[in-house]
Amino acid sequence: MKQLIKGDTAPLFTLHDEQDNPVSLADLKGKKVLIYFYPRAMTPGCITQACGLRDSKDDLTKHNTLVYGISPDPIKKLANFVLKKNLNFPLLSDEDHHVAEAFGVWGEKKFMGKTYNGIHRISFLIDEKGDIEHVFDKFKTKEHHQVVLAHLNSL
Repeated sequence: MKQLIKGDTAPLFTLHDEQDNPVSLADLKGKKVLIYFYPRAMTPGCITQACGLRDSKDDLTKHNTLVYGISPDPIKKLANFVLKKNLNFPLLSDEDHHVAEAFGVWGEKKFMGKTYNGIHRISFLIDEKGDIEHVFDKFKTKEHHQVVLAHLNSL
């Protein structure tokens, strides 16, 4: 797993959102984009992280920052997550984990004595030109939105 770092060009991708609409990173140039990778919809940590971002939407918008969550979940599961948690940003389905691999967040994980491959909870702030401006890889799920906003406020 070779994770992207600050200064790298973000890999261009097109994934489908929870409404099965295609979303292309190339179409988002000119805005800051927070891409956050999370393991699975409707799990406790993922709910906490998503709801923190949901509740911070106005502050993120003030910084001209769009939010997109990416997981290996199927579209139907993402739609359920958005509906049940009243999320106000798109979730993108990366079932074959090609985008996660391109960002370097797909790799070996260990949980309860089991080793498996999955998404590592890492977020990337992509600048208006399409380059990685900042990588968020050390945070607690309940503080993720605060860490992102603190970075944006420091610019």
